[in-house]
Amino acid sequence: MSDIQRAGQRAGVIGAGAWGTALAQVCAAAGLEVMLQAREPEVVESITARRINDAFLPDVPLSDRIRPTGDLADLSGCDLILAVPPAQHLRATLTAFAPFARPGAPVVLCSKGIERGSLKLMTEVLAETLPDAPAAVLSGPSFAGEVARGLPGAVTLACAGEALGQTLMETLSSPAFRCYLVDDLIGAEAGGAVKNVLAIACGIVEGRKLGRSAHAAVITRGFAEMTRLGVALGGRAETIAGLCGLGDLVLTCSSPQSRNMSLGLALGQGQTVAEALAGKRSVAEGFESAPAVRDLAARLGVDMPICQLVAAVLAGETTVDAGIEALLNRPLKSERE
Repeated sequence: MSDIQRAGQRAGVIGAGAWGTALAQVCAAAGLEVMLQAREPEVVESITARRINDAFLPDVPLSDRIRPTGDLADLSGCDLILAVPPAQHLRATLTAFAPFARPGAPVVLCSKGIERGSLKLMTEVLAETLPDAPAAVLSGPSFAGEVARGLPGAVTLACAGEALGQTLMETLSSPAFRCYLVDDLIGAEAGGAVKNVLAIACGIVEGRKLGRSAHAAVITRGFAEMTRLGVALGGRAETIAGLCGLGDLVLTCSSPQSRNMSLGLALGQGQTVAEALAGKRSVAEGFESAPAVRDLAARLGVDMPICQLVAAVLAGETTVDAGIEALLNRPLKSERE
């Protein structure tokens, strides 16, 4: 058995929000021993005492293979790391973890977004904080509660190295959690970053009761925006047409289980941004990513009117109604543009 094949017998998951906890369940279901790191002491306590993450994933009993910890140093012996902090906190988290990282251990990036300010993808953040870590990206249509309960689903696993990618795919997959391998990390990242912003737009459509036709139009035209940005970054259109792009977009834009769509729904129903975010323990990633997506699109010269509208509404630069009117009055053009 090669070193790569031995890797992953002990997995570390950084970030014990709903998605991080669900991925810890995935690893446990695949037969791995899992160290789950949480920033919140109450999460460590609840998992230790009751095998439940009361704060972020209540009512889902967790595997006995999952050991919670509040200390990143406890992940030092792990051969495989799944990084699941919010995208805007990934750099600080990986910087803090760097002294404990096992040399050469692969890092699977499970955070979706674009870093504000630097406008960098998560793989670029990883390269700057853990330059020796082989990178992979896991992204796709997956609600944390469903995954944690063992309901069937499928995701994209992007990895540049074929041998490592094959091993990671086999390591993380189970009958209920199927990983499909690609070698296009940029395409996988672009889909995951943009879909959250588009989900806010779909929520606004639902909240304003603009109808199913408008909802379908936003998904379709939003997918065109996602594809344009991904290709401009160097990704491939066929990757974005897969689970990590189109698949994730359809799911996130179709259910208020999505924090991003529920944020848009509140805005569409007339709440202010502050009111829509009040009391939320987990901030929707699209709220943080929208300005970065808009700025990155401007830098690359990519036309993304729906994402631009969402960013403007969230920043208080326009109202929902004025933004919708501006979008509907854009010049007519070919669908391929």
